[in-house]
Amino acid sequence: MEQNIIRKAYRIAVAVVMAIGLAACDAHIEVPDTAVRPGHILCTDGTALPYSEYKRSGKQAIAVVFDTGQHGETEGNGYAVYLWDIAPAAFADSLGVEQGTSADMTAYDGNANTFALYDTQETASPMAEAVFDLWYYGQSAYVPSVAQMRLLYAARDVVGPIIGRCGGDPLPTADGEECWYWTSTEVEGQQTAKAWLYSMSSGAMQETPKIQAHRVRPIITINH
Repeated sequence: MEQNIIRKAYRIAVAVVMAIGLAACDAHIEVPDTAVRPGHILCTDGTALPYSEYKRSGKQAIAVVFDTGQHGETEGNGYAVYLWDIAPAAFADSLGVEQGTSADMTAYDGNANTFALYDTQETASPMAEAVFDLWYYGQSAYVPSVAQMRLLYAARDVVGPIIGRCGGDPLPTADGEECWYWTSTEVEGQQTAKAWLYSMSSGAMQETPKIQAHRVRPIITINH
């Protein structure tokens, strides 16, 4: 009799433990979403935050994330666009010199291209020099390649309003002279004379003499 009572008590205890375990499995646990997404704010300390968190953080914005994809062998985990335009500047201060970019319109190599422009000894690149001056904040800004400008154009509707909220220069949506930006990609076969301009209002491209002054919109590689 006593053994039966013990067995019954044991079975009840096991059932109670299992019920508690199942209830725990069904409980909803809130896990913070820390993924970086297009539209997040890149701050001067390297953190990337949703706009609502950024407003509460007291941090200083420097750029807005516009892409978080992996693109071949490129470094980092995406790109952020600088909040402001660089004043119109020439791609090169003289013609007749190849400045060492890949001239590949499909390569995500704006960082390497910009350094090549800056490092060319035979001619200076006012555009590259102006972008290098942005490293005041410790962010490695550079002139986007054609392929990277295409990514920015595709995300324009997402990042444009956020740039405005942060006090940045709006990305142009109307045709006109102010919609054209230098890329860091020289024109294949004409590297001594031309590079590609990109229209942020239409996504069009235009071969342009490198001594012309046009706007520049730097981007920054993000790591998360």
